[in-house]
Amino acid sequence: MSSTSPLSALRHWLEASHLDGMIVPRADAWQSEYCAPYDEKLAWLTGFDGSAGVALVLKDKALLFVDGRYQVQARVQVNLDEIEIHHLHNEPLADWLTANVEAGTRIGFDPMLMTNTEFTQLSATQCALVPLNASPFDALWTDRPAAPAGLIREMPVAISGESSEDKRQRVAAVLAANHADYLAVTLPDNIAWLLNVRGADIPYCPVPLSFALLGRDGHVEWFVNDNKLGALPEYVRSAFTIAPQKAFFERCQQIAEGKRVMVDADSAPVALRFAIEPRGEIVWRTDPITLMKATKNPVELAGYRDCHYQDGAAWVNFLAWLSREVPLREAAGNPLTELEVQAQQLAFRKQQPGFIEQSFATISASSSNAAMCHYHSSEASNKPIGHDHFYLNDSGVQYANGTTDATRTLAWGKVAPEQRLHYTAVLRGFLSLITLQFPSGTQGHQLDAFARRPLWEMGLDYDHGTGHGVGHQLLIHENPHRIAKKVNPWPLVAGNIMTIEPGYYLGDSHGIRIENQVEVVESRPGFCRFESLTLIPIDLSQVELELLSEQEKQWLDAYHQQVREALSPLVNGDARSWLEEATAPVRV
Repeated sequence: MSSTSPLSALRHWLEASHLDGMIVPRADAWQSEYCAPYDEKLAWLTGFDGSAGVALVLKDKALLFVDGRYQVQARVQVNLDEIEIHHLHNEPLADWLTANVEAGTRIGFDPMLMTNTEFTQLSATQCALVPLNASPFDALWTDRPAAPAGLIREMPVAISGESSEDKRQRVAAVLAANHADYLAVTLPDNIAWLLNVRGADIPYCPVPLSFALLGRDGHVEWFVNDNKLGALPEYVRSAFTIAPQKAFFERCQQIAEGKRVMVDADSAPVALRFAIEPRGEIVWRTDPITLMKATKNPVELAGYRDCHYQDGAAWVNFLAWLSREVPLREAAGNPLTELEVQAQQLAFRKQQPGFIEQSFATISASSSNAAMCHYHSSEASNKPIGHDHFYLNDSGVQYANGTTDATRTLAWGKVAPEQRLHYTAVLRGFLSLITLQFPSGTQGHQLDAFARRPLWEMGLDYDHGTGHGVGHQLLIHENPHRIAKKVNPWPLVAGNIMTIEPGYYLGDSHGIRIENQVEVVESRPGFCRFESLTLIPIDLSQVELELLSEQEKQWLDAYHQQVREALSPLVNGDARSWLEEATAPVRV
């Protein structure tokens, strides 16, 4: 098998299994956005390692569906002679199957890797979906990494702000109101929040991969492998009934008889439906933990605010170093590179109290590499950083008391006039949204156009969302809230933590993004606004200042004054003069 390509190996397996094709999503059994190496099946099969995508492998062709963030990246990473690239949302898999596949075509899928919502959509096509009893990757992927076994730790109430018992009783009340007997919890971050634990199964995502059943009495059965529990205090473990992870689906079959089980159709694997029906009744509803978790309590909010002081200081130390080193190294003929810069930024962050790990893989992107929204530098792609192009840095940290995410786009000389206009439009979109007052309960898609308008006026746009929720020492992209074109029905209320991050990307040229993490706060009765948590100077050197309104300049001056006053006592001595200059009032 070592001399056979992954695609060829899978096709041989399909033929032996009497299947015409197979759906291979970029997913694990928990629908994680970022997967453990053990679960990176799509990357092994195609070479594409982005966080969203699905492949369809047929006898005579293979297709990869990715969203707008990855249209450029996918074409770089996969063999285009073997694989066609399609848009995940504009031309989804279900539509392609309907238009191109004959009735009765046998398409295999792993029911652990497909949600009920996805299964329902694909079942409407004329192909015959065949659930697999075993994954072909168990046999074909011969050098597959080991299954994750990260240790689980306690999340103290002093940091979480609420006991697990109180959280469980809140969720149990929702079950009672819906006449449900159990809630099947499959989302790792929901389990972590509910049980006040954190894990280490997925890089940058402090969640344990496990399953849980919560009864109407508030008791939890936690299905987690014992080799992960060694660091967890006994008094935490004793609060739950613990069983092996693999026993979850069998237990669901046992408890389903005559019972009503609440299941999230958008996140639970369809294998759970197959386990419960027809023995019991499923109550299809978004996991209530998802919305509870999104509204942060006062202790969590205080943690977010505090950790942004640490992160802001690390950013300023880093940016001061960068502004000094970029011209020096370029003049010496040995320019800094993306990888060198991201390593130095991490070193500054590790100096901060409460640092645990990065909250996602840093995007350190120079010139045309930044046109790939979720680019990650490698030895092969590592570009130099100089004075005549943009450098984009999108990064964050898991601190003991919160999670950070911010992006700055920088330049140390004069970029092309067109790029200055693009940068100015992105900044104006950012300012339009971050200064907005809106009715409490407004939904994210109702705000999205405010950030896009300056670009739209130029006939430009970006193909990703404008903002996302951020977990509390949890996932960097936290459901359910999003600010994007796509309808998001969840109301924004005080206590939600979001990002604001418009951008613009021109393939083979440049990429621009400006991002702050924000807290939704009440501004007056019935209305909310965004309060910036991020404390990092915004580079104004490439802005056409005459295009900014007085209100926009006033916000920038007030924000930069806040950054300067908050961080001056915290930054290294050699960074203070840079901070003073970087936060000086706008001058036209």
